[in-house]
Amino acid sequence: MDNRSEVREFLTSRRAKITPQQAGLPAAGQRRVKGLRREEVAMLAGVSAEYYARMERGNLSGASEAVLDSLARALQLDESERAHLLDLARTASTTRRRTAQPIRPVLQQLLDAMTEAPAFIRNGRLDILATNRLGKALYWPVFQDPARPVNLARFQFLNPGAAQYMTELDYQRAASAALLRTEAGQDPYNRDLSDLIGELSTQSEDFRTLWAAHDVRLHRTGFKRFHHPAVGDLTLAFEGLPIPNDPGLTLTAMSAEPGTASHDGLRLLASWAATLDQSDRPNTELTSDQHSTHQPPP
Repeated sequence: MDNRSEVREFLTSRRAKITPQQAGLPAAGQRRVKGLRREEVAMLAGVSAEYYARMERGNLSGASEAVLDSLARALQLDESERAHLLDLARTASTTRRRTAQPIRPVLQQLLDAMTEAPAFIRNGRLDILATNRLGKALYWPVFQDPARPVNLARFQFLNPGAAQYMTELDYQRAASAALLRTEAGQDPYNRDLSDLIGELSTQSEDFRTLWAAHDVRLHRTGFKRFHHPAVGDLTLAFEGLPIPNDPGLTLTAMSAEPGTASHDGLRLLASWAATLDQSDRPNTELTSDQHSTHQPPP
């Protein structure tokens, strides 16, 4: 992906989102542009109109952090958008890409020790690189997609079964597109990432629309909602934890509030997960008695 194009389109899209009233400027007269004018952003950021125009043309090379902070305030960027702007500036003067690293054995050991919480490790491309047993059981429909590597975004946008499994699919798709856009700012020369974005753009109109919005996101905490084929509806809190010694990797762990139906569902899922060790094609149909008494499936 071209860094200059990313910078230009990101700044243009953020500028278009702010009205003069939101920026504390008078709105008198006919305006030919949506949002703020370039010279208005420059004034709010405390830089010359020529310098801001150069930045919006895609040239962030040499921009100081103080200038970028002023620009972030002028454009009223949130935390994730500010981080994305800094990422774009950092990558403006480099052609290096992250080197993919295998999952260290200690990380798999950590996952395996988490026996009561679904957990997995993903990269910035949203490939699931490692899971514990409960995590693989939770994401079983994703693992059944024949495409490899196992990828959350590809499943959400291209797999017909995603809408039934992910009960808030529109939200999940928007989050994934924003996460991929964030990753593109951090690792713009990653060919695998470019290939995935090209695949999704070619085959999904929804992805093309979301990608064109240039939204970015820090997906650190929240809730995920599923309709699992074996245990039914689950609402799980999640925490996304970056792994400091493995840049670009995130450990995501989920839990359910004790005493809730989702907590009972996780216990049933743990019983069902045991069958994954015994068969490549476990029975995902549970009887009503098994749902009510939370017994493991046959």
